[in-house]
Amino acid sequence: MDFTYTEEQQMLQDTTRRFIAKDYGFEARRQIKEKSPEGFSRDVWQGLADLGLLALNVPEEEGGLNGSAVDNMLVMNAVGEGLLLEPYLASAVMATRTIAALGNEAQRAELLPALAAGEKIAVLAHEEPQTRFDRMDIQTRAWPVGNGYLITGHKSVVAHGASADALLVTARIGKAGEEGPLAVFRLQADAPGLRKLPYRTVDGVPASDIWLNQVFVPADARLNGAEDAEAKLADVLDFALAAVCAEAVGALDKLLAATVEYTRNRKQFGQPIAKFQALQHRMADMVLHIEQARSMSYLAAVRCADPDLQARQRAMSAAKVVIGQACRYVGQQAVQLHGGMGVTDELDVSHYFKRLMAIELQFGNTDTHLEQYAAQLA
Repeated sequence: MDFTYTEEQQMLQDTTRRFIAKDYGFEARRQIKEKSPEGFSRDVWQGLADLGLLALNVPEEEGGLNGSAVDNMLVMNAVGEGLLLEPYLASAVMATRTIAALGNEAQRAELLPALAAGEKIAVLAHEEPQTRFDRMDIQTRAWPVGNGYLITGHKSVVAHGASADALLVTARIGKAGEEGPLAVFRLQADAPGLRKLPYRTVDGVPASDIWLNQVFVPADARLNGAEDAEAKLADVLDFALAAVCAEAVGALDKLLAATVEYTRNRKQFGQPIAKFQALQHRMADMVLHIEQARSMSYLAAVRCADPDLQARQRAMSAAKVVIGQACRYVGQQAVQLHGGMGVTDELDVSHYFKRLMAIELQFGNTDTHLEQYAAQLA
């Protein structure tokens, strides 16, 4: 198998890295996190649009780049290295691919060019408290009424939900207890009956819980008409899982580099602590975990669009398990090797540690995916 990137792919990653290194240093990120009311920078978001990164998942028919999973992997590596607070995964990956996969011609034409240009932000409001164990266990309900639908339910930990211009809400058609088809509805952020509770997650990313109390939407707000959206939504979620695995690898690389640099400069008993054999062994174990995570990130990128659903789910769960274990081990070792300083806000190590902690939980934690993998083998 050829793991060599094309010239265009290498250029894509290098361009993203240069932009982040130039305009998104640690101090700049801290200022954005502490002072921006939205929790991210609109200027940085527009910069990503100007580079064409927000168009990466937009089909060519709508003026986009129609990027592959490997293209997204390279960009998400750089996103993880820079700890971007902007809604790249939420809007430029998940929401954009949802609209591209499920939207009709009019919906795609209206939304995708605006998303690619950075003029609008859309997020997929799919997660609910119980979906951490079964991602398709959606309790939010939508039932037909007149020339539209009424939607009632609760969505949890919707990244950038408070800043979104459009919410893509998943719901089952029918009353509570009925296993109706899954649908995706486009809602305006200020729709009557919609209530948001914004907050910050452990890694500083802005998120919201969203309650929908008989929110009315017209019939044309439903993506993909009357079809069941479950299969295509599963494609989007697997693609997003591969993307977050790639983000983890980028963050892991930076965390290892920071730890190695610190152990070379920190002296004890008259010599750098990097010369202590016990600490060398721990850093060697960190390297092994990261290389395993990198390999599984490649696997996730290659298999996330596999038409064989069972084989794909096994591969995605396996990748999430290995990467989740790496996030936990490398993060904990980095903090311990930095001593008490490792948990202070002044050091970037603590911020990488928190982001890796969040990634380990995102789209199902390590234990959940391990159980799913074992169940499939059985």
